[in-house]
Amino acid sequence: MEGRRRAHAVALCLLWLWAGGLCQENAASVYIVTLKQAPTAHYYDLLRSSKSITGGGESGPMNTLNKPRNASRPDGSYGKNLIRLHDSLLRRVLKGQNYLKLYSYRYILNGFAVLVTAQQARGGECGGGFLCAHRHDPHSGVLGLAQGGMGQGRWSRCCREGVVIGFIDTGIDPTHPSFSDEAPLNVFPVPLHFSGVCEVTRDFPSGSCNRKLIGARHFAASAITRGIFNATKDYASPFDGDGHGTHTASIAAGNHGVPVIVAGITLGTQAAWLLVRSNYIAVYKALYKSFGGFAADVVAAIDQAAQDGVDIISLSITPNRRPPGIATFFNPIDMALLSAVKTGIFVVQAAGNTGPSPRSMSSFSPWIFTVGAAAHDRVYSNCVVLGNNHTISGLGLARNGNRWGFDVPIGFPIHALRDDASVDTTSSMYVGECQDPSPLDKDSISGNILICSYSVRFVLGLSTIRRALETAKNLSARGIIFYMDPFVMGFQLNPTPMKIPGLMIPSPEDSKIFLQYYNSSIVRDEASRSVVKLGGVARIFGGLRANYSNLAPKVLYYSARGPDPEDNSFHDSDIMKPNLIAPATSYGGLGALWALTPWNSKVTKAQPIPSWESFALISGTSMAAPHVAGLAALIKQKFPGFSPSAVASALSTTASVYDKQGGPIMAQRAYTNPDASQSPATPFDMGSGFVNATAALDPGLIFDSSFDDYLSFLCAINGSGPVVLNYTGRGCGGATVDAGDLNLPSITVSLLNQSRTVSRRVTNVAGDETYAVTWSSPFGVSVSVSPSRFFISAGRSRVLTFVLNATMNSSSASFGRIGLYGTGGHVASIPLSVISKVNFDKEVK
Repeated sequence: MEGRRRAHAVALCLLWLWAGGLCQENAASVYIVTLKQAPTAHYYDLLRSSKSITGGGESGPMNTLNKPRNASRPDGSYGKNLIRLHDSLLRRVLKGQNYLKLYSYRYILNGFAVLVTAQQARGGECGGGFLCAHRHDPHSGVLGLAQGGMGQGRWSRCCREGVVIGFIDTGIDPTHPSFSDEAPLNVFPVPLHFSGVCEVTRDFPSGSCNRKLIGARHFAASAITRGIFNATKDYASPFDGDGHGTHTASIAAGNHGVPVIVAGITLGTQAAWLLVRSNYIAVYKALYKSFGGFAADVVAAIDQAAQDGVDIISLSITPNRRPPGIATFFNPIDMALLSAVKTGIFVVQAAGNTGPSPRSMSSFSPWIFTVGAAAHDRVYSNCVVLGNNHTISGLGLARNGNRWGFDVPIGFPIHALRDDASVDTTSSMYVGECQDPSPLDKDSISGNILICSYSVRFVLGLSTIRRALETAKNLSARGIIFYMDPFVMGFQLNPTPMKIPGLMIPSPEDSKIFLQYYNSSIVRDEASRSVVKLGGVARIFGGLRANYSNLAPKVLYYSARGPDPEDNSFHDSDIMKPNLIAPATSYGGLGALWALTPWNSKVTKAQPIPSWESFALISGTSMAAPHVAGLAALIKQKFPGFSPSAVASALSTTASVYDKQGGPIMAQRAYTNPDASQSPATPFDMGSGFVNATAALDPGLIFDSSFDDYLSFLCAINGSGPVVLNYTGRGCGGATVDAGDLNLPSITVSLLNQSRTVSRRVTNVAGDETYAVTWSSPFGVSVSVSPSRFFISAGRSRVLTFVLNATMNSSSASFGRIGLYGTGGHVASIPLSVISKVNFDKEVK
């Protein structure tokens, strides 16, 4: 036993060093510990949606649960017993020692988060019901943001009310009009199945919640124990000190028709087409402005959301590194979400902003619906025309400078210093970024266009666009232009609201042309080389009128890609990720504006969120995910008996693989000049395709899976038995299922060794219909399907068998597609991906 503990200590040290720290015997860390006894949701076998369908051929009708969800709610005594068990176990194992229990997880996980030293953690190793204690608490980063509209839709009469979306994010601004319950549509009471509460604090006072925002909590115990929680910036309450959570909530469930005012200009109204009469918002704040978040806090938020009775969980967060262990699926967050799925909760997660490299996916598990980022066709574009008539495109939401009717002088701050100003190298950079007006001569800037450098300091938050705009205002500048520092690469920039004519030049190449023109127009003294005259002039055009000329949708370069890595060694899983793509941004702008906390001054990895506005255009996979969460709410309203996997299937099989001009969806493949590097998207770029809101509400056929299916999949992983037992309270004694045999609306084979047979079970959620099956084979693979034509009655199931044969040896991925075309007009399309192919027949080429 002592040898085992010594080996475990080494493993902990390696994990700690891998996280960038130092393994010290007396240094306390937060550990997530799970116990073998079943959590509350498993103990009561709580099912709040359709039971999975089993059987081959044409099976019986789908069984749906239409009773109120709170009818099955456990009485709480079992959960209280688990808390007492946690406390007793800690007292016994750590008798006489110092420790701090942060959370008791009892609803979807049975365990706790505890602050102990590495030596104490080893003392509880595999004893008394412990999971071998590992330090499971990496940062969970808030992703770069995204947004966009998928079109128009009116389903206010087709669907039931009462779907609650739980947002695990940076909180919410309850005063924003996007969440008011005074709108005419918000006349419904809080759903009976929801039991959450609204925290009351000084900055989240009584009355913050209403019939729209029906629950709000915050979770920060892990961050507080580390001493990095800043109450001034982070707020020990559900209030959003960042803006990210307010933004995501407004996309999925914000009010329709809220006036959008940016830079003092009314741009229309918030087109919250995703809102169908009443989607409800419950907020579980576990991410923070200063540091991101920690797994212990996120798991606590998930556990509470599930216990409160949310229908959907929206996660615009991912881990900042691939989980260690025997498989990426075995981490506290994914396993907590698995139990949430068991209770009937549909889980949607952003894919991550780590693209475009292969295997850059940060959302791993088949029970999680992973969403990548796509551009759409609406563009807010403006430009600057230089004195030599050269036109440079830019980004900005500002008034048209062309109303001046004449060219305006342009000038750098460094060329407008006061005579008594003293500027060293460091302050010169600060001045060049227009962050301080004090050393500048107002007469030299007044009436001119101020030129500012957009450097990596903006990305790091050391400089802000707001301060630059304040500098321009204080110096009475007529306009402002930001040019791109060449060291700022790979960041998605979006139109920033400006109350004076202005723009950002997002291209380093265009910025170089701009600087060349400016420098060539300077008149210098021949002897001293000092600047005598600034001869450059320019006009700023456009910025507030949207056009629809952009080719869309297309996969944005930062969107994380598959194949899905099943472990830390980058072995490929037989699971397709992402599941699909949804609107984020185009390179030239965004399609719609969404709510923002107006007091925030957050600088994300992409660009500053404009802290002086209540609406913003910001980008990333974070905003793609809530689009899908909102659409999932529509599906849940129309089909209340759908399981989470049925919702996922409806979204996936109806997705489009074509852009608006009828060509294939393209994928950007480089940070620099992304459109120049694009090529047709594969399922590892876009999943099933681009979300189709209308078709998803009438899928025809669905591919359904249950919790037991996912458990059988996990049990098929070598060495997974003890881990599965500790996370779920259930052993691995039954039959197992390989990943490729899960009943997913896709087929992915990482290694096709000569031949493989795969089956899928489809269920008819429409009327009686006859389907014909067509397919295109991946290169190097032959495919046969049985049956190729079938009749299926309403509510019945049918098993389809696919036989794949390798016709060549290849390690290059190839892709095909399977289409099921119904006589009633329904179409279900599933992607087919084969990575490595092995065929020992040397005659086959």
